Amino acid sequence: MTQQNQVVPELVEDPQQLALVCEAVAAEDRYGIDTEFHLERTYYPRLALVQVAWSDRVALLDPLSVDIAPLADVLRGPGTAIVHAADQDLVVLDAACGAVPAHLFDTQVAAGFLGMSTPSLSRLTERVLRVTLAKSDRLTDWMARPLSAKQLAYAAGDVVHLLDLHTAMVERLQALGRLEWALDECAQALATPRRPVEPDEAWWRIRDHRQLRGTARGVAQEVAAWRERRAAELDLPRRSVLSDLALVAIVHRAPTSRADLQAVRGVEGRHLGNGAADAILEAVARGLALGADQLRLPPEAREERAEPAIVAVASGLVRQIADEERFDTSLLATRADLSDLLAGVPGRLDHGWRRELVGDPVRRLLAGDVALAVDGQRGLVLEQRSRIPADG
Repeated sequence: MTQQNQVVPELVEDPQQLALVCEAVAAEDRYGIDTEFHLERTYYPRLALVQVAWSDRVALLDPLSVDIAPLADVLRGPGTAIVHAADQDLVVLDAACGAVPAHLFDTQVAAGFLGMSTPSLSRLTERVLRVTLAKSDRLTDWMARPLSAKQLAYAAGDVVHLLDLHTAMVERLQALGRLEWALDECAQALATPRRPVEPDEAWWRIRDHRQLRGTARGVAQEVAAWRERRAAELDLPRRSVLSDLALVAIVHRAPTSRADLQAVRGVEGRHLGNGAADAILEAVARGLALGADQLRLPPEAREERAEPAIVAVASGLVRQIADEERFDTSLLATRADLSDLLAGVPGRLDHGWRRELVGDPVRRLLAGDVALAVDGQRGLVLEQRSRIPADG
């Protein structure tokens, strides 16, 4: 079924228009919001458009024509911002306005409590509202002006259905007794600090970083940190400073001279100018000398503290619970969550609804009070242990 709300978007390009829009939205108890931005040529996101929907209106705020800082008062106000996949939008809004919504309902997060695994907005709208959104042009240039009628219509489509989605999803969540859980999860997203990438943690983004061992980890940490800082300083994409291929090759070869560095696969002359060659070699040297206590390990490394076989069994139990409760498995518990629990490290499975659904059953399994068995229909079930060893 295809259906589009017949709402004509208002393009806001001057302070007077913006003031009127902010005044109108501030009086609402909820509003939909989305952003369009580019990251292709810069380190920091360049905001190109802010879409806001409320009541029966949609406004498209043009940050290239008007300072959208007054939107901060709306964001900090009592209204609830309805957003889909809010993480990047929060970062962009914080940078542009110095504020994020005080109250948030993330439709992608809430979808996990309805058994949907991180659906796109178009997929979610189809499943919940039976509305098909217009296909997007992922290569559109949102920084170009003037924006075409097609671009304006597509941008409006990202927010025009958010309020209807919110209404429908709240009804479903209430029927399942999960509305408060979803709201708590959205509140956690707001409480999570939005900070730039920590340079010493940038190496976590390297492909196959889990396979790195010994001094390679130290080299990865130091060279990736150098690339992160330089990209931020020059406001350039990381790949423009040093490609991922070159970074991985440097980690594995650990060059100690300029000649060695120039011979590394993926390293180009443009990467080595303005003192970059010396800086890379210094980073390699620091990495080789880095002590184990100075290494910033990624969250995945926590899994190394728990027996893989036990983590696998616990993961099977989580999948079974997710199937029975119609939950997104990754929302219930990650392997890192299970590893924390198995290692006795405080984590998300110690509190609230996650403890009830996952934490307590896994603890019973670990304590040996119950066993995980196949029920004969290829499903898993927790059973009281007989403590009678099976025959060999």
